[in-house]
Amino acid sequence: MRLAAHRALQLRPPMQRGMTLLELMLAVVMLGILMAVGYAGYGRVVERMRISRAFADISDIQLAVDKFELNRGVLPSSLNEVGFGGLLDPWGGAYQYLNIAEAMGPGAVRKDRNLVPINTDYDLYSMGPDGQSQPPLTAARSRDDIVRANDGRFIGKAADY
Repeated sequence: MRLAAHRALQLRPPMQRGMTLLELMLAVVMLGILMAVGYAGYGRVVERMRISRAFADISDIQLAVDKFELNRGVLPSSLNEVGFGGLLDPWGGAYQYLNIAEAMGPGAVRKDRNLVPINTDYDLYSMGPDGQSQPPLTAARSRDDIVRANDGRFIGKAADY
C-alpha cells in the first residue's frame, strides 16, 4: 500500500506536487497574524524594560546624591556634581533634579493629588515616554513619569503613587 502511494506521487506531473495558490495565501495570512500578536507582546516587554531601567537609574542617582550630601553636608545643585549630568533616561530625555532648598518658590516642586510636595529634600524623576511633565503628579502629562517620592522611600510611576 505504501509503495503504491509513493508511486502515485512519482507519476504525477511536477506542477501537482507543490502548494496551491490558496494554500500559499493561507500560510502568509497565518504568518501575518502570528507576527502581529508577537510584535504587540514584544512592544509591551520593551516598555517594561525601559521602565525598569529608569527605576534602576533613579536608584543609582539617589545613592550618588545621598553620598554627596553625606560627604559634603549639602545637596548638590545639579546632577553634574555627582557625575550623572549627561545621563539620559530610556526614552532619550535627561533626568530631572531639583534641590528643594535652592528652588525658587513652591511651584517648582513635585506634588501629590493633595498638592503636597512629595519630597522634602530633592526631586528626582524621568519625564517618561511622552517627555512631558508638570509639578502635580495628577496632571495628564505627569502620569507616565518615573518619580522618586517620600524622600526616596518610593521609586515608581507617578500614576502608582
